[in-house]
Amino acid sequence: MDFPTLIQILDSTLRLATPLLLACLAGLFSERAGIFDIALEGKMLAAAFASGAFAAISGSAWIGLAAGIGASVMLSLLHGLASITFRGNQLISGVAINFLAAGLTVLVAQHWFQQGGRTPSLLGDGRFSPIKLPLADTLSRIPVLGPIYSELISGHSILVYVAIICVPATWYVLFRTRFGLRLRAVGENPAAVDTAGISVVGLRFAAVVICGVLCGVAGAYLATGLQAGFVKDMTAGRGFIALAALIFAKWRPWFALYACLLFGLLQALALRYQNLDIAGIAVPVQLMDTLPYILTVVILAGFVGRAVPPRAGGEPYVKER
Repeated sequence: MDFPTLIQILDSTLRLATPLLLACLAGLFSERAGIFDIALEGKMLAAAFASGAFAAISGSAWIGLAAGIGASVMLSLLHGLASITFRGNQLISGVAINFLAAGLTVLVAQHWFQQGGRTPSLLGDGRFSPIKLPLADTLSRIPVLGPIYSELISGHSILVYVAIICVPATWYVLFRTRFGLRLRAVGENPAAVDTAGISVVGLRFAAVVICGVLCGVAGAYLATGLQAGFVKDMTAGRGFIALAALIFAKWRPWFALYACLLFGLLQALALRYQNLDIAGIAVPVQLMDTLPYILTVVILAGFVGRAVPPRAGGEPYVKER
């Protein structure tokens, strides 16, 4: 593998890891507060449709982003209502949201656009354009460091940089602020938080709303950054891979970044080497497509070890009288 090819693969890795990273951080906020959320897939899908549809209608990627965040937050509030207010089973609520998003997005897309459940292709301002960082063209002539800066670091849409910035921001919020301390305490011992006079319900709803915002950005990136519009089931299991990355990272922001980059690399390699021959034997395209998912299971089964979730995770809080 030569150096230009390596740069191209790493560039694809960063782009493909962005929605995974945003969804993983979304799940981190929710699960740190004790709300298990397997509806990341459904929220991303709803956000992808809303952003693609409204960007196509308005011609503005920013309006699409706002619509995607709004759709995802609505589903997050629905999940919070079911699992926090009514103390329902969090897993069942998440599964229901995934099914709801999968069916409703195609139905509404077909009704609005009559294009087989997809939105029109986004052009111009309907997509987030790549950002050329300062001196990218000038420094590109420098060996090694130039291509790294001009091709790998520069040239991404703004949502890619937002995803990277979200990692230290999440770490700071969770581990260096009073809000983060209380949020983590709610996931470990909600009774102690309630005894201190802090609203457990309020903190958990705040966590699911933050989760909805990040999932909304992830879905909007799929439709307005990574691709040019919405197509049926375009999340393609990314929400579940994000959950796997969250477990692999053991609910820590920096480890979540490394895990998502690893899964992004697996996807980039699968896309790059679609027509791979090993010793004269052609590797089926279907095998390369499933490689990231197979390795996800292998990594979780063999390399994660014992991942201990927040102690109060998945349990509705009932206030003692």
